[in-house]
Amino acid sequence: MKNRLFKFIKSTYGVIIILFIFWMIFFDSNSLIIHNELNNDINELDVQKSYYEKEIAKDNIELQLIQTDSGLEKYAREKLFMKKDNEEIFLIEYDTISD
Repeated sequence: MKNRLFKFIKSTYGVIIILFIFWMIFFDSNSLIIHNELNNDINELDVQKSYYEKEIAKDNIELQLIQTDSGLEKYAREKLFMKKDNEEIFLIEYDTISD
């Protein structure tokens, strides 16, 4: 069995097949290395896609809340720090640096 394998590898066809396989794995524009890199890029893009889908869902919920009068007032007070004419706003900031 080993003798037949070595004989095949030493033959012209064997050398050509081995060179072809080597070429396809490392040097071809569709090589396995490039396929692996592209699969990694696809996985990263899938992670980004799921993140942005979650953010879109959050924004849609916030948009629905803003479309009501009470939701619009709450958003303006909390996010934009708006106030009515007869009110005062006190912003309390906490120091997050601890010794």
